[in-house]
Amino acid sequence: MDNFNFCSPTEFVFGRGRENECGKFVRKYGGSRVLIHFGGGSAVRSGLIDRVKQSLKDEGIAFCELGGVQPNPRDTLVYRGIELCRKEKADFILAVGGGSVIDSAKAIAAGVLYDGDFWDFYSGKKIGQALPIGVVLTIAAAGSEGSGDSVITKEDGLLKRGTGSDVLRAKFSVLDPELTCTLPAYQTACGATDIMAHVFERYFTNTREVEITDRLCEAVLMTMVKETPRVIDDPYNYDARANIMWAGMVAHNGIVGVGRSQDWNSHAIEHELSALYDCAHGAGLAVIMPAWMEFVYSHDVMRFCQMATRVFGCHMNYEDPDVTAREGIARFRSFLHSIGMPVNLSELGAKEEDIPTLVEKLGLGEGRTWGFVRLSAEDVTEIYKLAAAAEA
Repeated sequence: MDNFNFCSPTEFVFGRGRENECGKFVRKYGGSRVLIHFGGGSAVRSGLIDRVKQSLKDEGIAFCELGGVQPNPRDTLVYRGIELCRKEKADFILAVGGGSVIDSAKAIAAGVLYDGDFWDFYSGKKIGQALPIGVVLTIAAAGSEGSGDSVITKEDGLLKRGTGSDVLRAKFSVLDPELTCTLPAYQTACGATDIMAHVFERYFTNTREVEITDRLCEAVLMTMVKETPRVIDDPYNYDARANIMWAGMVAHNGIVGVGRSQDWNSHAIEHELSALYDCAHGAGLAVIMPAWMEFVYSHDVMRFCQMATRVFGCHMNYEDPDVTAREGIARFRSFLHSIGMPVNLSELGAKEEDIPTLVEKLGLGEGRTWGFVRLSAEDVTEIYKLAAAAEA
């Protein structure tokens, strides 16, 4: 196990109706003038925004609003949010929504206190300070409620880039599983896929002797395999929703990745898909992650066999471990298909002829990625081709 630092300062407020307490937690963490940041009309129509406003009014906290966050959140709305916060002298941002809303809120929080262009932080500059953030989570998926990460799409050029800093971690996150019960099955499945991908990006490591985090990863993955079909069949199954919501946080707050090298190539490759086609991130990962696995599994066959036997219950073939590794990958893809996810580029709405464009936008040039296997532009091209040819 490698040396590590682990910081997870967020207070998690879990359970039914806890969104009615968010004003109290804004007050606890020093907020007096709040930007409520949210997405589409569902948060308004459901009455959630009204409940959030009432909780702030009960604490005597002033607020302004900015809705309109889209999936794959855009830089243009971030600029509007920064301007609004400065105009209204907001000292706290409350994100009400899923990962896209939270990521947008984090970008605004970093940009308000910065004299330059916030996009600098998504181009490699480190973030030194940010406004405090609170979260009312409505989708179990991205794990942004517990992480210091944020991903934003720049509309000019359709570039999707990320940043990360502990100063972007939420001060508190309200997690009410009931808020996820009305999600469409497709959105639920996209979220589940994203959660599993967050774990796999950490699970496939070159670090040895990390049994504790291996087992934590496997526990989250097995939970998702069990609970996702349950909520698709019965959307109002509170217990299954609760397990998924907490799994989403555990998958991405860092705890399952400490002390080990990580990958993140599947996320980088997928980001180009969702930037170009504006597809759901989880759906893109459902197509890319198994294709990536097929391309790299020979790098460490026994790690893939461990995944296959421990998570998907495959029989270990000691005479030909490749058989077990490939069966595990096939079972993962089959599981994704069973919950309604696409399995190839065509089902995603992407075009094989756009592969050169996707690879070019990744920006590798003559270089290589880092991670479990360091990939060249040619390697990424082959992964996209495997994703195009995949069958359920």
